[in-house]
Amino acid sequence: MNPHVRKLTAGGLLITLGIIFGDIGTSPLYTFQTLLKEGGRADAFMVLGAVSCIFWTLTLQTTFKYIFITLQADNRGEGGIFSLYALVRRYGKWLAFPAIIGAGTLLADGIITPPISVTSAIEGLGLVPALAKDMIPGNNIILLIVIAIILLLFFFQQFGTNVVGAAFGPVMLIWFLMLATLGAVQVAHYPVVFKALNPLYGLRLLIEHPKGFWLLGAVFLCTTGAEALYSDLGHCGRKNIQVSWMLVKTSLVLNYLGQAAWVLTQKTASVEVNPFFAIVPHSFIIPAVCIATLATIIASQALISGSFTLISEAVSMNFWPRITIKYPSNVRGQIYIPSVNWILCFGCIAVTLYFRTSEAMTAAYGFSITIAMLMTTILMYYFMRYKKHWPLWLVVIILCMFLTVEFSFFVANAVKIVKRLFFLVFEVGLIFTMYIWYRARQINNRFLNFVDLKEKIPMLRALSADETVSKFATHLIYLTKANNSKQIEQKIMHSIFSRKPKRADMYWFVHIERTDEPFTMEYSVEELAEEKAIRIEFKLGFRIQPRINVLFRKVVQDMVANDELDITSRYPSLRQYNMTADFQFVIIEKFLSYENEFSAKEGFILNSYFAIRRLAQSDAKAFGLDTSETKIEKIPLVVSPVNYFQLKKVEPASSVLVPAD
Repeated sequence: MNPHVRKLTAGGLLITLGIIFGDIGTSPLYTFQTLLKEGGRADAFMVLGAVSCIFWTLTLQTTFKYIFITLQADNRGEGGIFSLYALVRRYGKWLAFPAIIGAGTLLADGIITPPISVTSAIEGLGLVPALAKDMIPGNNIILLIVIAIILLLFFFQQFGTNVVGAAFGPVMLIWFLMLATLGAVQVAHYPVVFKALNPLYGLRLLIEHPKGFWLLGAVFLCTTGAEALYSDLGHCGRKNIQVSWMLVKTSLVLNYLGQAAWVLTQKTASVEVNPFFAIVPHSFIIPAVCIATLATIIASQALISGSFTLISEAVSMNFWPRITIKYPSNVRGQIYIPSVNWILCFGCIAVTLYFRTSEAMTAAYGFSITIAMLMTTILMYYFMRYKKHWPLWLVVIILCMFLTVEFSFFVANAVKIVKRLFFLVFEVGLIFTMYIWYRARQINNRFLNFVDLKEKIPMLRALSADETVSKFATHLIYLTKANNSKQIEQKIMHSIFSRKPKRADMYWFVHIERTDEPFTMEYSVEELAEEKAIRIEFKLGFRIQPRINVLFRKVVQDMVANDELDITSRYPSLRQYNMTADFQFVIIEKFLSYENEFSAKEGFILNSYFAIRRLAQSDAKAFGLDTSETKIEKIPLVVSPVNYFQLKKVEPASSVLVPAD
């Protein structure tokens, strides 16, 4: 977390407005109009009930669940579903599945939030008299503008967002002040609208309206940014988010009340007119559209950055294949993932071309986020009960309330699944990839065999001293998964002694331990055998990239500086010139052996795993190892060896003995 946002400060509050509340802050652009269209009317019963539902959704779901409860689940300042999972995973292996589903559905939201936000803003130009004929929702001009903005947004990701990010806070402050001002002016003309805050109006709407309960699908649009709000916790800190939410919620509620007041004061209100832009003075339409567009771009940027962070954490926690991750600036936590960036870009453009209008997009929006919220609630139960040690009766009450609200939203949004088949494949693909990677790693780890390293030390010494074997390297380094320094993988010993004996003067075993904290960077050194074997233990946070080449070099430099290691070449011809010794990494990669007979389930998982792995980054590149210093060894993975056949020896049909000369 950046130092200037650790505490509650004016600067921290301003940054929070720009980073955290973009998605939920732009929901007034389309939520209220969508509700009126779903309800098919714009009378007092519909309008007051709609605002009541929106207000209490923001209160119960966003304020109570996320602002007050979920934000307490910070992992050393970091938030998001994987950070939450890291806190509670010890309480059940099955908790990986809600984490996978929640992350997959949240990522899927990344391909519809930018199009729906930007399109709803650009469509406001249709209210400008001079542009009314050319800015009909769904026409090619609007689509071209939206696609151009999306392309530029994704193109500039590779250069970092620190320069643009400095403007996010002021722009969003202007946006929220505009929301509050526009709403307050309308409320001043019709203050009776405040009675909509009575929950009875919302209950009446859900019970008495012909569509009733199903209107919750549109109501849910007002809180879709709540899950992303928790994911971005690490950028701003809990206190800044909680305090700035007071301004945000006040602005949102005032704007929704203002839209409702405008509709109620019209003699013949039409559900086809967007109340958000209708309450904007005609002379201010173009500036309002410009500000709205900037706000939607900021909302999209926050979601894109959140997607990068989520995938980076998934890679670190072995839920996702290793892929290229870049750091475009010196700002900690700011990352860029090319593959994810362009997949999201393609998805956003495809969604824009397929749905064409913000109205069509809202009809398919919300299903994924309800699932993500339900998964967070499941994990939060374990956090409240076992990490916070809250009384069981209190946890059950909170859980029942959250599940009731979110399951209602889920059922109401489930009807949208038919309209969202277009990108259902994207969601399923994300969840499938995470599940396959997680399960295959579990299967793979079952066949990790460890041996006592102490018993192998004499063999290492003997091989190192055997001059009949050509020297493989002066310093030979292996990456090990052994948590105990007294053990080592059998496959590593097999690589050293059996495949082709690898004689070296010094053997290094490097182990990486992932901590539940995000930014841990620690190491320890243990000499296993004097001047013959050394183990390095790296403790890295789940958001730290394991650049082993750089980290190992730093450890060696420290040891040399402390006179703990001599890295002068051991070759006499080079030693006299004080040449540095050579270092060689060996990476052992597995491939699926043909000598396997799986169950259908295990066969599908492992074949899918190795197919996905071919598209992923190599281990050498993932661990930041220079190709010139790395040797890749491939060994077969035999999970279920074929053993059902019996081979019987028989005598030859005819045999002729030839006498010896």
